[in-house]
Amino acid sequence: MIPDKVPQEDVYHAPQDLVKGAHVPNFEKYKELYLKSIQSPEEFWGDIAKDFFWKTKHTGKFLDYNFDVTKGNIYIQCMEGATTNICYNALDWNIHQRNLGDKVAFYWEGNEPGDELKVTYRELLHQVCKFANVLKSVGVRKGDRVSIYMPMVVELVVAMLACARIGAVHSIVFAGFSAESLFERIMDSQCSLLITADGFYRGDKLISLKLIADDALQRCRDKGVPVEKCIMLKHLSKEQPDSPAASPSPPAKRPCPDLQQETPKDKVRKIRPKAQVPWNPEVDLCWHTLVDGASEECEPEWCASEDPLFILYTSGSTGKPKGVLHTVSGYMLYAATTFKLVFDYQPDDVYWCTADIGWITGHSYITYGPLTNGATSVLFEGLPTYPDMSRMWEIVDKYQVTKFYTAPTAIRLLMKYGSAPVQKFRRDSLKVLGTVGEPINPEAWQWYYSVVGEKKCPVVDTFWQTETGGHVLTPLPAATPMKPGSATFPFFGVVPAILNESGEELEGPSEGYLVFKQPWPGIMRTVYGNHQRFEATYFQKFPGYYVTGDGCRRDQDGYFWITGRIDDMLNVSGHLLSTAEVESALVEHPAVSEAAVVGRPHPVKGESLYCFVTLIDGVAYSTTLETELKQQVREKIGAIATPDYMQNAPGLPKTRSGKIMRRVLRKIARNERDLGDVSTLADSSVIDQLFNNRCPTAV
Repeated sequence: MIPDKVPQEDVYHAPQDLVKGAHVPNFEKYKELYLKSIQSPEEFWGDIAKDFFWKTKHTGKFLDYNFDVTKGNIYIQCMEGATTNICYNALDWNIHQRNLGDKVAFYWEGNEPGDELKVTYRELLHQVCKFANVLKSVGVRKGDRVSIYMPMVVELVVAMLACARIGAVHSIVFAGFSAESLFERIMDSQCSLLITADGFYRGDKLISLKLIADDALQRCRDKGVPVEKCIMLKHLSKEQPDSPAASPSPPAKRPCPDLQQETPKDKVRKIRPKAQVPWNPEVDLCWHTLVDGASEECEPEWCASEDPLFILYTSGSTGKPKGVLHTVSGYMLYAATTFKLVFDYQPDDVYWCTADIGWITGHSYITYGPLTNGATSVLFEGLPTYPDMSRMWEIVDKYQVTKFYTAPTAIRLLMKYGSAPVQKFRRDSLKVLGTVGEPINPEAWQWYYSVVGEKKCPVVDTFWQTETGGHVLTPLPAATPMKPGSATFPFFGVVPAILNESGEELEGPSEGYLVFKQPWPGIMRTVYGNHQRFEATYFQKFPGYYVTGDGCRRDQDGYFWITGRIDDMLNVSGHLLSTAEVESALVEHPAVSEAAVVGRPHPVKGESLYCFVTLIDGVAYSTTLETELKQQVREKIGAIATPDYMQNAPGLPKTRSGKIMRRVLRKIARNERDLGDVSTLADSSVIDQLFNNRCPTAV
């Protein structure tokens, strides 16, 4: 599976100064550890587990599982008999065993430049214990579900760790989701408590979270399932809600950004409207009232390995989100290990993941992975383009960030504005760059590597899912020669295979369905409340395998290339085409900053390619350019991939997290005006523009 040798040409290697102190310094060491991880998983993971605190040790098999639906119920169990607490390992263990109490856990950078705070491990522990005691005081117990709907503030981390400390199950909902989405997730997970904030600014836009939360809670009441309590954090201002029950004095010593900081004299804050904060004294509680006077000591609840840790919802093919359930020990080991090895974490690093904690990336690589390693991280509330295109690089320079992890969407957005905004600030602290969320096209990879990293930082192009808990295909920065656009090789304990439509394993260079043959500690355990859906979604199509739902290509050197979701694969005249591959070819043209490709029914071919292209600022769309783009795709992939339709798209429909809504693009390509639910759309104005710009031949 893993090649004996990797190519030395047309690949990129890590600089020697990174290799010297790396955890996995070369490809030979990677192969040695990989073989151990799949042949002797108990020994491999057992060695790693020694770095963590266990109240009781595991007594059974390290991993016990069934992946074959024909042989009974699907199950995965890890470290039977062990008990621990992930919050204790993230905070207490680092403070008492590793002497990291005074080390900075987070530098918080707000939406506005000048809004900044830092919190140490000891301060974070005190705040988590206080809020854990608050949760217990309002009736939350082990196994209860708690919904969290908050902006990117330190209190979001406090809330999730407080849940973990007392054995409650957190269900975080991205703060860009609508009231309907929040309601749906609260109902599905049967949460008895909601934690939210008054509101936050995303760039210039005010998001009144409490208004949205109240709408969701009313929908719950209308369904006869009221949420008992709602705890609200004052984030935007010092003013209290208009209620006598919510008028405490501000806490005297708190490291968290619950109150807006004074603006430095050299900064001028814009006068902004305040968030609307309705108040229901029968339901609502003020965060600050509750924590003021709460004890800074809270004994952790010792949890069994397979006790639930969190539920996180991900989209489903039926339209109803799936509540992905992760459990304590396996997830902790996997998030911690992938963070340490994939980013080659070193004790003096300053790490920054730009994701939102409302997504799995934020769970694994902002909270649990970094904290269990005792890392210092940047926690960012703002946008990469606000107040200007240099914001991210200003932050890198300000905090001397060494490891930087972001999405291809953000990279392509910033590419559009060229290298000048990047080069306004120093980036010589950077050592490793990472990408997450979708395959990165080679041109964006090259820009990231050359302009941002100045050709001295390996790019770890990570493939994983909400369901996998952590990276499953990824380079290791010092060990893996990199190919732009390839996720390269499997992480430890992960055994991938490529299947054809008949379920046969393909060897050598091939393309088909990406599956995994055995579990790793961090894989999801079920869909909350619907194990049958779990089995049907991930194990029914190819019994004996976990089915990712993604297509994959393995090249002649054994490198894995993610080709996109299977439903983003198009069958054109009997040929399976990857929309991601066509998009990559389009973006290689110097006039194109971003592209999205969908299928459109064709009377002869079955499906045809309909392409939306966003151009670099200052470039005009023309028939000449359209011809060039079609020719480029033809040359890069072949005549069968020549686009049938090409459309100028000054903007693409994206969710608030930056993902392109391809479902909407399919409707536009077919000129179907009924778009369904577009509540997660970040900018609805692009829809009319796209309909007006439709390709005139696509009647």
